[in-house]
Formats: sequence, C-alpha cells, structure tokens
Amino acid sequence: MSNDDTRKKRNQRAADTAARLEAAAPLFGAGKEVSSDNTVALLEAVIRAGDIVNIEGNNQKQADFLAESLNKVDRSKIHDLHMVQSAVPLASHLDLFENGIAKKLDFAFGGPQAGRVAKFISEGKLQLGAIHTYLELFGRYFLDLTPRVSLICAFKADRKGNLYTGFNTEDTPTIVEATKFRQGIVIAQVNEIVDELPRVDIPGDWIDAVIQSPKPFFVEPLFTRDPGLITDNQILLAMLCLKGIYAEYGVTSMNHGIGFLTSAIELLLPTYGEELGLKGKICTHMILNPHPTMIPAIETDWVDTIHCFGGELGMEDYVASRPDVFFIGPDGTLRSNRAFAQTAGHYALDMFIGGTLQIDKYGNSSTATASRVAGFGGAPNMGCDAKGRRHSTGAWLQCGQELPSLDQQLGTMPRGKRLVVQGVETFGEGRQPVFVDKLDAWKLAENANLDLPPVMIYGDDLTHIVTEEGVAYLNRCPDLDSRMAAIRAVAGYTDIGLQAKPEETKRLREANIVKTPDDLGVDPSRATRAMLAAKSVKDLVTWSNGLYNPPSRFRNW
Repeated sequence: MSNDDTRKKRNQRAADTAARLEAAAPLFGAGKEVSSDNTVALLEAVIRAGDIVNIEGNNQKQADFLAESLNKVDRSKIHDLHMVQSAVPLASHLDLFENGIAKKLDFAFGGPQAGRVAKFISEGKLQLGAIHTYLELFGRYFLDLTPRVSLICAFKADRKGNLYTGFNTEDTPTIVEATKFRQGIVIAQVNEIVDELPRVDIPGDWIDAVIQSPKPFFVEPLFTRDPGLITDNQILLAMLCLKGIYAEYGVTSMNHGIGFLTSAIELLLPTYGEELGLKGKICTHMILNPHPTMIPAIETDWVDTIHCFGGELGMEDYVASRPDVFFIGPDGTLRSNRAFAQTAGHYALDMFIGGTLQIDKYGNSSTATASRVAGFGGAPNMGCDAKGRRHSTGAWLQCGQELPSLDQQLGTMPRGKRLVVQGVETFGEGRQPVFVDKLDAWKLAENANLDLPPVMIYGDDLTHIVTEEGVAYLNRCPDLDSRMAAIRAVAGYTDIGLQAKPEETKRLREANIVKTPDDLGVDPSRATRAMLAAKSVKDLVTWSNGLYNPPSRFRNW
C-alpha cells in the first residue's frame, strides 16, 4: 500500500465529513447560518443510514425543532439510526422509532416518555442498547458511542457559529467536544442569531451550522415542586430523614433527587432544621439544580455552595442575584454543566437521597419496570459508593465505620462509605407497593433481551431506607439475613412488610439497626404543612423578593 493510500485510510472520517458538508454547502447563507426552511434538506445532506446520532435531549432544554425536522427526512434514505442521548422526554424522540427512521437507543432518562419506551421495547419498535447513568453515557461518547452527527441547542449564536448556552448549558459542551473532535458534524438550533454574544460558551469552529428556530426551544421545569402538593406523610419522612440521618451523621455535602420528599426536606431546613440546631452543620454544599424549594434555606443562610447540572425555568433572576452561592459567569448568569456536576456528585458528595419505584427484598431498587422505563439519570453515579474516592469527611468515615463486615474485605484498613438513602412511602402511585419480592426490571430485561436487569441502585450500595415506619440503617447490618429483616421492618403493609416478625424487629431496634419515629423522638402529629417554610409557590416568590418567576402552570393566584 502506498503512503497516499495509507493517509486516505487514516483520514476516512474527515473525508466523509467533508463530503457531507460539501453536499450541504448550497444551503448556507451568511457565515454558518442555515435558514430554518432548509433544515430538513440539511439533515438529509449530512446524515446517513445507520449513523450514530445525538439529539440534545437534556433533563430540561431540548433541541425540539431539530428533533421534529429529523422526523421529516426521507426515510428511504435515512433509517436505522442509532440514537444516543441523555434523555428522551419528547414525543418526537420516540416518533423517530415509530416512523422507521431510528432503530436503536442508548439513553439515561425517559421522563414523560417512560411508558412509551416500555411499549416500543415490548413491540419490537425500539432496540435498547442500555439504560445508562449520565457519566457512563458521556464516557461512551468518547469511546464506542461517538456521535457522527449531533443536533444541539443554545440560546444565541453569532454568524461565525459561536454559541451562548447561558443558564441551561447542561450537556452541550460534552456532546460538542465528543462529536467535533472525532470529525463529526454539529448542528445547533438557537433562539436568536446576534452580532455579539454575552459570553462565548462554545467556540464557533466547533460548530458546523446554526439555525434560528421558528420558536424558542422547549425547557422543562423538571425540578419545580409546588409546596401546596406536599403531603403530611412526606413531611413525616422528611422529619425522619433530618433527625435520623442528616443530624446523625452531620452530612454537609449532598445531592437531592427529584421529588416531593426532598422538597419537603428543603422547606423544613429553616423550621425543623433550625429547631434541631442543624444550621451550619448540614446541607452546606450541594450538587443540585436551582430548586425553587431551596429559596427559603438560601435566604436564611443555610447554604454555602450549589453547583448545578442545569438551570430551572423561572429561577434565572434569583440565581443571578446570589453569586456567592451559585456558579455565575462574567455575563452575570448561571453556568451549569451536567458532566462536571455528575463528576462532583460521584466523588465529592457524602450523601445521595432520592426515591424509586420499586425496592426488592434485598435492597436493590429500580425506576425501570415492565410498563415504565423512566431511566436513571444521575442516580447510579450519586447513589453508589465511589471506590476511587480518597478524601475523607466525618459523615463518610462514620458510615464506613458502622459497616460490620468491612474487616472481612480490608483487614484492619479503615475506609469510609457514601450514604445512599432511598426515601419512599410504602405504597406509591396507584397504591402499588414499592417493596416487592422481585423487581419488574427482570421482566424488562427479558422483553428487551438485556443481559442484566436495569437496576438503578444496587443493594450493597444502599445504606438507608426511610419510610413512614421509620429508618432502616442497612449499613449496620452484619449479614444479608439481618439486612432483609431490616427492610421488612420498614416495608409497612406490603407483602414484604407483612413478613416481618415482631421479635426480630424488636432486636433490630435494640441494635439501632431500625429506628421508628418514636425511637428518634419524632412526633408524627407534628408532621403537618404548618412545618413548611413556604406552603405555596406564591410563598416562594415572596421569599425570593419577587425574583423567582414561576412558569405559568405553577401560578394559581
């Protein structure tokens, strides 16, 4: 083989990219601008059948116009696409499979499309690669799932292709870098093309085309919870968490998952937390989206630092006014970054607390069931014991010191452990039991022909379960039998809970492996909405001095 032939073989991707962009050249206007009317033609010019394609589907901001446009391509030319994206929350993401344009999906979070994902898998319309955690999927972007073409979104662009991602940067830098530096093609939909940007978040030479979409991209207020919907039962669980875990371990760094339980905890900090004398001792450093329910705690100086995965609709002005707490750019707006926040969540936090759809008798939990594939998002990264961690904190060391079996693995070598907490009511939506003998994930694995059931948090990582029955300190269990007994003790009137033996539960309480509300000195009669620092969205606006501008669907005044 000649040197020229060798060079050609080594530069096939670059040559292929050049050929695709050459085919698209007639569609460009000034600089890197392409008219929205030419979007479908652009996609048909640069995408080939069987390509790995990323549509920026984040938790919140969505390249929705590009997703809709991809559904309009000639499917005789473009088909069997392998979609790799963080989230698939839009109907248009799944329409690609319905329309025969896409074939395979690797993702992290299903959100509103969870039921449809499960249906498509069972019907054979969607071939599932894997349900990832975010960092896992991001890592594969740089390895075996590098996008050939990525369709992203940003608030603004200039005609040279420089992008301003602003308040909702999220996944954009990771997607663009993985794609562009392997000779891929990056197309951005933007709300506005301007002469000068507030700041440059993505340099223009990493972007191949910018399209001003007919309407602003969709942003989902995913982390907004109306305090008016928080129940007394959720307040009880929050009180148990604060007294039995946060105070017990002095947890200062953490992530709160999505849900009303964590919102209740946030709204109890200035009230019940203050009563317990915990200010300055817990919740000082957080990896967290700008939850509106954090406003009262921020305003009462509970929090030192928050770094965000993404933004939250309506929180822009409030966050910008609190640069001592949030990471604010020189333009005065939030700089979020999901990859960095996930990395911090994996290695730098002492605790993850969230909910789940099912927990089995061993403590394995999942949000993927036979009828609903919600995905995991970042929970497996934050809800695991990161073995690479080498710095110590009091909470981490205490949790590790309570492990009875650690000496069997490490001899006399001390080690800490991340607190991983699942806070759940024993019966969930539709009165379905949360505690089950066997996860529905096994059935999903069978339907999707997966080698492993998609587990969100493995039982050996889970350290605590909190229900209305009390707290199970699984990290204190000497063996699997006692671990299963502790789970039964807090599983309530589910089939698992009804197997609990009173004498067994009594021994667990005496060993401080299970603590009931009475053991913790938590009076359930106090668990009412009167305990919340804010009882409505309007109260949150008042706490923010009018800076919080909630989406219209949360305004009822």
